[in-house]
Parts: sequence; structure tokens; C-alpha cells
Amino acid sequence: MKHLPSLKGLYQVDNGATALIEAAVKSIEDLEHIWEGYGEHSFLQVVVTDGEENASGCSETGQMHIRMAAGRGAAVLRSWTDRIRTALDGLPDHWTSAILVPNSLAKRTAQEYGFPAGNIAIWDADSSKGVEEAIGTVKSAATSFLRGREQGVRGTKNLFAMGQDLSSADVAGSLDALATGSYVLVPVDQQSPIRDCVTRAGHQYRSGCAFYELSKREKIQGGKQLAVAEKDPTTGQLTGRVFSGPAARRLLGLPNSEVAVKPGENPSYTVFVQSTSVNRKLLPGTKLLVML
Repeated sequence: MKHLPSLKGLYQVDNGATALIEAAVKSIEDLEHIWEGYGEHSFLQVVVTDGEENASGCSETGQMHIRMAAGRGAAVLRSWTDRIRTALDGLPDHWTSAILVPNSLAKRTAQEYGFPAGNIAIWDADSSKGVEEAIGTVKSAATSFLRGREQGVRGTKNLFAMGQDLSSADVAGSLDALATGSYVLVPVDQQSPIRDCVTRAGHQYRSGCAFYELSKREKIQGGKQLAVAEKDPTTGQLTGRVFSGPAARRLLGLPNSEVAVKPGENPSYTVFVQSTSVNRKLLPGTKLLVML
């Protein structure tokens, strides 16, 4: 059995030191040394951290800035904050820089550094399951990024937003148009369990027959089916045409395991996710897709 290379011995854990800014800046500087003389290039940087910045500059000063005298430590942090803002603001459009952070406070901080909001995702850094989900999130994002490259997209500020880059060519070439009369789209006018919404619309509820509109960050299990509904790019209203099929997960860049995603802003399509829970609460103002 072939063993994969290990990072063991190449770094040391230093009492919770997180040189987050310095690592991000150095990775950009390293990637800038790659020669771009041939072909069309794109760069994807994904930073993963389980903590908050507390040690950038330690490689130069030998001391974490949080352990310095207040004025000196603040000056060191400020200099590195300026460096990452300058580095991220100066990236050309064929660079995509993203980050996974452990909580909402770290997300706000990452935005202050210059990471685009759509390129920031929160992960659970306190469990092995969280690590697995983070790996799935990165794999999904990388798949979506490569799909975009195939279509000529050079970079994105919505790396972790699902469905952002769907095109009519993608949908027509990979998914099946559902037959008219095999489904209905039901407006959700009040918060209620998904089964109640189906029966209130006059349809029989069966496990798996209902798909909710992806309208906020969700964890999508590996076995869940997906569908996309066409909408008018001008009005934003659904046209009534719906597409689905076995290729939907791959088309949307999802692995066959549970992954956390958030909806992207696509002018032509809305993503729907299958539900097998009778009690799932639906949000008013969204739509429900019911398979008849």
C-alpha cells in the first residue's frame, strides 16, 4: 500500500500560536513566484484556521504579539493587518482567495482582512466530524471552481455559494427537464412544517416527495436529491420549468457526503433540496417543490 507524504516534522505546534495573517500573506507571495508565461492561469488559495490571529510576526520577533507590551504588540498586529489588506486588495481577477474560520467573530475579522464574504465559510473545529465536513466543503468548492474554469471564469468571490455559476448550457447538458404535471411549485406563505404545507396545498405527503428552496446556509446529506428551477433573469420569478437528475450533485459541486453550503445568487436558477423530515420548518416567501 502506498503511503501519502506527511507534514510531520515540517512544523511545530507552539502553544496555540496562530500566525494566520502571516501564513496567508506568505502563501500569496509564494504563489506569485509561479511563472505565467504559457496558457491561461488561475490561482486558488484556501486558508483553514481553527483559531484567531495571535502570532503573526513571531518568525521575525521571536515573540507572539499578544505577549508583547500593549503598544508594541498592537503595532506589530497593525503592520500585518495592513499587509494582508494590501495583498488581498491587490490580487488580480484570476486569483481566488478563501478562508475557513471557526466562528462568526472570526468571519467578521476575515472580512476586515479583505477576504470576500462569499469566500468565507465557518467550520466546526472542535470535532472530527467537523474536520470531515470542512474537507467536504473544500472539495465541493474546488469542484465548483474547476467547473467555472472550464467555462472561462477566471476567479470568484462566491467560492462557497452553491449554484452561483450555473448556466443554461450546464443544466440542459447534464439534467433532465421534469415532465409537466409531475410536480408543482407551492408558495410558502407562513412558517410551517413541510408535511403541513404539502397537505394544505391539496397533495398527499410521501417521504422524499418535497424539496425546499435553499435560502440559507444548510448541511446537505449525501443521499439527498437536488433540483433546480428556472427563473426569469429580469423579474426573478420562477418560470415553472424544473430540472433534476443523478448528475445534479456533481453539477452543483457537491460530494456524495454531508457538506455545509449556502445558496449563491444566480439570476436564472434556484436550487431545491429534498427533505425526508415531516417537521422541517419552511420559511415564508420561499417556494416548495412537490413531486406528484
